[in-house]
Amino acid sequence: MAPEFHYSDLLPIGPDETEYRFLGNEGVEVVAAAGRTFITVTPEVITKLTEEAIHDINHYLRPAHLQQLRNIIDDKDASANDRFVALDLLKNANISAGGILPMCQDTGTALVMGKKGQQVLTTERDEISISRGVFNAYTKLNLRYSQLAPITVWEEKNTGSNLPAQIEIGADTLHPDEYQFLFIAKGGGSANKSFLYQETKAILNLTSFMSWLEDKLVSLGTSACPPYHLAIVIGGTSAEHTVKTAKLASTKYLDSLPLQGDAKTGHAFRDIELEAQVLDLTTRIGIGAQFGGKYFCHDVRVVRLPRHGASLPIAIAVSCSADRQALAKITKEGIFIEKLERDPARFLPETTDQHLDDDVVKINLDRPMKEVLAELSKYPVKTRLSLSGTLVVARDLAHAKLKELLDSGKPLPDYILNKAVYYAGPAKTPEGFASGSFGPTTAGRMDSYVAQFQAAGGSMIMLAKGNRSAAVTNACKTYGGFYLGSIGGPAARLAQDCIKKVEVLDYEDLGMEAIWKIEIADFPAFIVVDDKGNDFFAERQTTVAIGKRPE
Repeated sequence: MAPEFHYSDLLPIGPDETEYRFLGNEGVEVVAAAGRTFITVTPEVITKLTEEAIHDINHYLRPAHLQQLRNIIDDKDASANDRFVALDLLKNANISAGGILPMCQDTGTALVMGKKGQQVLTTERDEISISRGVFNAYTKLNLRYSQLAPITVWEEKNTGSNLPAQIEIGADTLHPDEYQFLFIAKGGGSANKSFLYQETKAILNLTSFMSWLEDKLVSLGTSACPPYHLAIVIGGTSAEHTVKTAKLASTKYLDSLPLQGDAKTGHAFRDIELEAQVLDLTTRIGIGAQFGGKYFCHDVRVVRLPRHGASLPIAIAVSCSADRQALAKITKEGIFIEKLERDPARFLPETTDQHLDDDVVKINLDRPMKEVLAELSKYPVKTRLSLSGTLVVARDLAHAKLKELLDSGKPLPDYILNKAVYYAGPAKTPEGFASGSFGPTTAGRMDSYVAQFQAAGGSMIMLAKGNRSAAVTNACKTYGGFYLGSIGGPAARLAQDCIKKVEVLDYEDLGMEAIWKIEIADFPAFIVVDDKGNDFFAERQTTVAIGKRPE
């Protein structure tokens, strides 16, 4: 018997229940031609909408995300560190909503996905209109330029505008008289935690899959600023489609997918039962909201896709604490953008101190290095610290410059010998502020430098976000160093409340990657790796590997 034809969209998304904010209708016109109705949209409309969206997603968050942070504070079973991180992230959201300091110093790569109805007419290439809006937003606002243009295979230069953006425009036959958009600002930390695995059918049972996934979640670590919105996609018609679907799922774009499959069409679906099981797993691995606890993830999305019988791609992606995305649309009624929360203060608890432990160790970084190291040596990993004094700021390019000095037989500069080093790169400084948003960058990218620098007397105290390799732990044990974890996410709060002065110290030509000197007060941190060879994250990995659950 011949097979019958059946069709379904591969990703059959349900009705849009988003609450939108109206931006007006200037530049949008309804016209009739050839017996049909069309919507004409000027390039200025798309540029303005893009500029508005980039502003909003760098300063405001979805109410549901903020409520999840408040839920952590109110959860009596949450660890003190979970509650501390959640409270700091809510404070950060409140500051960022002022519209001056972006919520994260890594203001991201601009990603724009458009679905254009066949009855929507524009007069300029839409990619150009969108790129102009990205340019306007990043050059006018206090955002950071992070895009590096390749000059040769080995040489790069910052474009100075955060262009190019990643723009994908497709046809929308389901909504012929609408132009729909998804705007995303994706920072390097969470983008670097998108993974593709090529597996086999042997993993397609609950026991094998959960065992496999547990290992992957532990290795995911905290450098992308949890609590995460975690997305897992199983299957896919191609590897690249699997990864793209995971990214869309992490933004909640696919929440309205069907909840079961169809043998005739093979469309995608969500498995909400498996989502709950995976979320439970994330609470039991012990990593928590960066420094121990149960809130490694806010929520989980699991999407099942069809696959070729010989292939089983699986993708994992996260949206981090800077959960930056917004939907938008242009219809015959006008221009609309997703309504994000402009009053995050309503999610803050009325009394904040009751939610936190008072056991905080104050560290004066302006004391001689030997004295600071001796003080830190008194405390175990996971100890909460409050740092004050002077920090040297250096990240990827600056570390490469310092390595060149050592490799040429020259000593390290005094500032890297005598001061703690903070891995970070600031956003632009607003007028009247000491600093722009200035949160930590991912520590792991500097791992290869640590042993050489500490052997030369430098980088004895490092401050950043995320886990480190065994090489760093071994170096700290050998040379008596420490790695302190900063909370990933609250860059605006750090700029407003903790960073008192910023000045360029060396390599000014590197822009945001220059070496800076900053003065800080009550800067929150945790001991992650100590001088005895203890590593908080390695302890979590060992515990999981031997089949125990952390306390």
